[in-house]
Amino acid sequence: MSQPLIVSIPHRLGRHEAKRRLHSGIGRIGPELAGLFASLDHEWAGDILNFRAVVVRQNVTGRIEVLDDAVRVEIDLPWIMQLLRDTVVKQVRGRGVAMLEKPQSEV
Repeated sequence: MSQPLIVSIPHRLGRHEAKRRLHSGIGRIGPELAGLFASLDHEWAGDILNFRAVVVRQNVTGRIEVLDDAVRVEIDLPWIMQLLRDTVVKQVRGRGVAMLEKPQSEV
């Protein structure tokens, strides 16, 4: 088993606000990435969002932990997807930052 991919995204929102924004953003991400994901399931357990996805016929699992000053994303990639680690890190970081930013409707 390979090491999980870990991405840390710092923020200054506090735990509650960061979780609220992620909760709102995760609902929008499914339809946006429907062409890539065959399925995406998620559930909150306190401040941790556990997720399961099928991507290119591969099962991907992970956790998103909301901390006071950062969001820690841990993804268990199948061995065949290890070649895409750098691309996945870039996409996760970009999507995470976008979800944590103030929505345009609140600017």
